[in-house]
Amino acid sequence: MAGVTNRPSTALLTDHYELTMLQAALHSGAASRQCVFETFARRLPSGRRYGVLAGTGRVLDAIEDFRFGDAELTDLRERGVVDATTLDFLADYRFEGDVWGYAEGETYFPYSPVLVVESDFAHGVILETVILSILNHDTAVASAASRMTGAAGARPVIEMGSRRTHDEAAVSAARAAYIAGFASSSNLEAGRRHGVPTGGTAAHAFTLLHESERAAFEAQVASLGSGTTLLVDTYDVGEGVDTAIEVAGPGLGGVRLDSGDLVVQASEVREQLDALGATETTIVVTSDLDEYAIAALAAAPVDTYGVGTRVVTGSGHPTASMVYKLVAREGDDGEMIGVAKQSQDKISVGGRKYALRRRNELGVAEAEVLGIGEQPVSDGDDRDLLVPLVTDGRIVGRAHCTLAAARARHEASMAELPRSAHQLSEGRPAVETVFLTETP
Repeated sequence: MAGVTNRPSTALLTDHYELTMLQAALHSGAASRQCVFETFARRLPSGRRYGVLAGTGRVLDAIEDFRFGDAELTDLRERGVVDATTLDFLADYRFEGDVWGYAEGETYFPYSPVLVVESDFAHGVILETVILSILNHDTAVASAASRMTGAAGARPVIEMGSRRTHDEAAVSAARAAYIAGFASSSNLEAGRRHGVPTGGTAAHAFTLLHESERAAFEAQVASLGSGTTLLVDTYDVGEGVDTAIEVAGPGLGGVRLDSGDLVVQASEVREQLDALGATETTIVVTSDLDEYAIAALAAAPVDTYGVGTRVVTGSGHPTASMVYKLVAREGDDGEMIGVAKQSQDKISVGGRKYALRRRNELGVAEAEVLGIGEQPVSDGDDRDLLVPLVTDGRIVGRAHCTLAAARARHEASMAELPRSAHQLSEGRPAVETVFLTETP
């Protein structure tokens, strides 16, 4: 692994039972058995046709920062979480195995092995919680964001949900939404930390601060220029538009609508702007938008959408419901054997998976083919899905997790999905998952 970073340790971003399992396995001697752990979702959220993987880059950071320093070890010792033997193991912990995964921004389907961890039990099991906490959140946001950008078409969508979620979740949500096609975010920390483009102008408080709407507009234009966007619905929308153009002139950058019947208002405001000569002034709409509201606005003269609550909460599905399961382990004879959970409604499929996106001669995806124990054979039009992320403890996959690469992967992956994937109506996954052995 790389050297120590300036980021805080991620070692205690985990569940108590990860370390008690480790302790018991160290005592039994099973901790050194080679294992394969797999992250997947058994199903997509109700009605969804596909999911979008996000958070892989943050997972690599979390693995790199998974260190038990003096502070972490002292805390575990004082609280009696694990015994001295386990503390000694943790003091020297460095992940030294391999990680494979789908490239960030890739679409996925039920049972897609989006992350595969190969290591001994001790080194792999304690990564479960931090991996799932990142992937479940970021993937839920990216999957919702992808549906929204799909509904928006060529019109840009701005992420502005920071006030509707946890402060750190807001940063990762902005990153995930950008991967799935959002144009920018209101969150400045997302810009600093991840390079997400940021923007914003003013809220209703700025208008209410001044003696009149005109005074507020004059102050904003004087400071930010006529290319700014003025919020015109604090009082009366029609009067607000008139005042905005009187103050900024027909070269005003944009007006924002944040309430009312947006379809009707957008049409009325467009007519009003055009009549005032402001034919290039854009219309930005906000106000509890989701993919369905965006689709309903498709015929309205809207130029940009701003989405807050619904994107940072996964548009009704705040988790991707991914799990991290042991699917293969070393047997007494040294050979790897598949293991699987058979609990009702919580089935896993044993064996190390290899994934391939089967495409027809037109390049349209037809199936998610999962080989168990061996790589599926391509028929010439297919695409391998698993890429190396960590090799012998060394992170090698950051190129697949840059914002530019992840955004490009999302766009390319969406382009190869069948038309049914883009429908917002209830339906089955757009691509069938096929196991080369017995299906679950």
